[in-house]
Amino acid sequence: MQTPKIEQVSKKVLVGHSVEMSLQENKTFELFSGFMPKRKQIVNAISEDIYEVMLYNNTHFKAFSPKNTFTKWATLEVSNTDKIPNHINTLVIDEGLYAVFLYKGLPKDFGRLMRYILSEWLPQSNYQLDHRPHFNVLGEAYKRNHPDSEEKVYIPIKI
Repeated sequence: MQTPKIEQVSKKVLVGHSVEMSLQENKTFELFSGFMPKRKQIVNAISEDIYEVMLYNNTHFKAFSPKNTFTKWATLEVSNTDKIPNHINTLVIDEGLYAVFLYKGLPKDFGRLMRYILSEWLPQSNYQLDHRPHFNVLGEAYKRNHPDSEEKVYIPIKI
C-alpha cells in the first residue's frame, strides 16, 4: 500500500470535545457536529487544522472487536490554554515517535488503511505499536465525505 514517514512529533496541546464510542456505535458525526460550531471561540489556535484523536486502552488491538470502546476527540492545537471557553476541554499529546500515513478517500473505506497498518505494515516493520494517542490531522486537503479528501494518519510507534 504505502510506506509511512517516520516522524518525531513534538508535544501538542489540544483543546476540544471528546466522546466515548466504538466502531459499532460510531458517534463521530455527533462529536464533530458539537465541536465545529464552537471552534471559532478558541482564540489561540495555532492553525485551522482539526486533530481527530483516539485514545485506546492497552487491549484494544490485541483483542480487537468493533464493540471495543475508545475515546475520540475533535480538537484544535493551541499555543496555550489561556482564555479557553468553559465547555472546551484540554488534551496533551506528549512528544513521541509516529508512523505517518497519508489517507485519501471516503471515511467508509478508512478501515482498509488501518487493517494494512496493523496486520501488514507494522508486523513487517522494525517497530511496535506504542500505547499513546493515535491522531489524524484534517488540514486543507480534507473534504468531508469526498473521495478526494486527504488526511494525515499518525500511528504511535516504538522500537
